[in-house]
Amino acid sequence: MSVSKLDLILEGIHKFMRRGAIGHLTNMINKLHPVDVGKVIEHLSTPHEKKEVFDLIRNVKVKARVIKEIDGLCRMEILTRMSSQEIVPILHEMASDDVAAIMGELPSEKYQEVLKLMRHEDSQEVQDLLEHPEETAGRLMNKDFFSLSQETTVEQAIKEIRVASEREMVFYLYVTDQEDRLVGVVSLRQLLVVPPDTPLQKIMSSEVISVTTDTDQEEVARQVTRYNLLAIPVVDKDNKLAGIVTFDDVIDVVREEATEDIFKMAGAGTPEEDFILHTSSLNAVRYRLPWLLTTLFGTMITASIVWFFRFTLHEAIALVTFMPVIAAMGGNVGVQSSTIVVRGLATGQIDLANLWRVVLKELKVGLLMALACGFTLTLVAYVWHTHLMLGMVLGAAMFLAITVAAIMGTLVPVVLKKLNFDPAISSGPFVTTANDITGLVIYLGLATYLLQYLR
Repeated sequence: MSVSKLDLILEGIHKFMRRGAIGHLTNMINKLHPVDVGKVIEHLSTPHEKKEVFDLIRNVKVKARVIKEIDGLCRMEILTRMSSQEIVPILHEMASDDVAAIMGELPSEKYQEVLKLMRHEDSQEVQDLLEHPEETAGRLMNKDFFSLSQETTVEQAIKEIRVASEREMVFYLYVTDQEDRLVGVVSLRQLLVVPPDTPLQKIMSSEVISVTTDTDQEEVARQVTRYNLLAIPVVDKDNKLAGIVTFDDVIDVVREEATEDIFKMAGAGTPEEDFILHTSSLNAVRYRLPWLLTTLFGTMITASIVWFFRFTLHEAIALVTFMPVIAAMGGNVGVQSSTIVVRGLATGQIDLANLWRVVLKELKVGLLMALACGFTLTLVAYVWHTHLMLGMVLGAAMFLAITVAAIMGTLVPVVLKKLNFDPAISSGPFVTTANDITGLVIYLGLATYLLQYLR
């Protein structure tokens, strides 16, 4: 929905609310696409308005879609104002993984009330899913999947598929043995090009790409995108089929992980997706202040370095001119390199097999950039201060600072990954501050060594 269209709809909603024209408001809401309804509700000012507009949705399936689409805080503002009897029919229209995700957000008392009102099989599914750790395939998977025995014929399989239209994502037919272990997969296209009496075990692919229930959701997303899958099966420790993770859930994971990494790389912590619009100022400070204090500590080290070389600066005051340039260029190159590596690690494009190839490539890139920037700075310093040695010191310092920054920006995320830390944290204040320090040490250290030529 475009911004102008959203503004017009919000203006119309507020006008109908002021006039009490509930009939017109109801018609407007029910003509919109569920995703657009969710976007409109998110932009309403108060929880009361959000709940009032949500209640005007006539179709319970649309209500379920809207609840799924809106952000977490807005969803809770609506659900906490609804009775448990109102919530249950909406949850019945959702897939089990979506129900589990929403139930996990509810306050404990409301959760227990809703659980008691749900159908026994549905409530059991939700509890089973919530037993798995957060951000794992087990928590993310949908248990309403479609599978058949390997002895099933193609003709029988087609009949089963026809009556399974309500199942989640019948794009792949998963094949199991007598113990429900996953042994193969068949695409729907294959069913149409073989004789009807062919058993599934004759046409299935036994090379099944799957994940376990404890696989991290980021790795699940990586597998789905790497192999261009519409869904991926989830198995337990005995290789029994436990559920599937579908592509729409993977998109949510990718968006969530990308948001988290961007916040970390910016040094703003790891808040929820609705952080920007809905968090309080105090919460924002709580997330961001620790990182800023870390940066402050780093800048104090930088200040102490400057103080340590104060006699050098006193003897060659022109050096002060280019201190911000050296620090900024090193920090920027480091962030560029670490961002590339963090993204590669997240998408699976960088692993131990090709790590050193990536490191060498970034080193070559860093050297080329260092040569270009160093030569440029040498000319600028010479023209500005008409001092050839000053220009040569600056050029050499720039060359070394950028080379070190490129190496550090490439290796630090990999080291953190090996130590089981999230590498995204290396791309914000850490790399920038570290390269500020190393850049100034190189610059002022080289200048001190050659001070007799700079006087």
